[in-house]
Amino acid sequence: MNLSRILTFSWRYFSAKKSTNAINIISWVSVTAIMFGSASLIIILSAFNGFESLVKSLYASFYADIRIGAVQGKVIVLNQKQLDQLRAISGVSFVSLTAESKALIQNDMLQAVVHIKGVDSNYAHVSGVPSSMYRGEFNTGDAEQPALVMGVGVEQSLGLLSDRSIYPVSVYLPRKSVQEFSNPMEALGLSLANPSGSFAIQSEFDNKYVITNLAFLKSFLGYSADEFGSAEVKLIPGASETDVADKIRQVLGVGYKVENRYQQNSMLYTTIRMEKLAIYGIFSLILIVAAFTMIGALSMLVLEKEKDIQVMKAMGADNTMIQKIFLAEGVMLAFIGTAGGLAIAMLFYYLQTTYKLIPLEGATFLIDYYPVKLVFSDFIIVTTTVMMIGLLASWIPARRAASSSVSLRS
Repeated sequence: MNLSRILTFSWRYFSAKKSTNAINIISWVSVTAIMFGSASLIIILSAFNGFESLVKSLYASFYADIRIGAVQGKVIVLNQKQLDQLRAISGVSFVSLTAESKALIQNDMLQAVVHIKGVDSNYAHVSGVPSSMYRGEFNTGDAEQPALVMGVGVEQSLGLLSDRSIYPVSVYLPRKSVQEFSNPMEALGLSLANPSGSFAIQSEFDNKYVITNLAFLKSFLGYSADEFGSAEVKLIPGASETDVADKIRQVLGVGYKVENRYQQNSMLYTTIRMEKLAIYGIFSLILIVAAFTMIGALSMLVLEKEKDIQVMKAMGADNTMIQKIFLAEGVMLAFIGTAGGLAIAMLFYYLQTTYKLIPLEGATFLIDYYPVKLVFSDFIIVTTTVMMIGLLASWIPARRAASSSVSLRS
């Protein structure tokens, strides 16, 4: 018996009217359960894909393609020769030098502890912060007259409107020398800086970071001309992060930590993947529960077709053929349910992206609806999972059908 005949028997058993209407009902219940289970899994995974893409795009606006930092400590040394070698690497578009420290910023009676980041003129080409300005302009001033570009959260905590501020704010930074002070405030140096604008990317950055002039910050931190906190690299579109990172390591040698965007945020990406895996596991369990209805439907079908099975065996069909027929029946139920589920998921994706059916409440989100993104690999994974569950669920009824004895009477 070839595959086409096996499928023909399976389809007839599925579509033909049964003597007991409950068999039809249970069969369609199992198909419906698998349909909505697979649709729900695809929809949830697409929502995770949408949020993952959104988060990655937000982090990409702040973090560079590649960051060069110190393996130990907070300072790296890059002389002019090394910088020229970095800029000459194939695939490198821009190299921006930065320094970073904690600081206390005070506006009248309002204060905020922030991470202040000094950047050079190339930073605008490396980072997406200048294109994420919420108010004012991206201007960091110079060493003598530093300017501050604040996250909107920092700006609000200081009670400022950066583009309208006519008075400078006080910036307290660690002094060059480290010694014992009776008053903790004596360990801080004071400078005045004018707010020039604010950026809005994501709350983690908006409530934490202030960007200023590199030379100004280095003078406070006591860095020499060749000392920096890090170097941030912008790649040419299409360049391989891995290849460029390997070349950077060859140029700089040991003592430098070279990280791509994933490595700079490894905890974030790992958490997203683990959450997606957990959701897949939970919904797979739901599909397994739905498969029990399939076991019931196929078991009742075996009882319904017991005489047919005996006739086929009398005509020469062996146990393997009988088993394949009912295995194909289970796979057919799973396939119909999966196909319907995938169709529902794609319909939901179209409606959500076109008509924004499910909104995001609140004014703190950058978008006003749940982002969704369909990934082809998710369709493959869900289809494979459901088909495997369907195959396993039909195994017991198929074995029972194959092991039934021939007992035909006139």
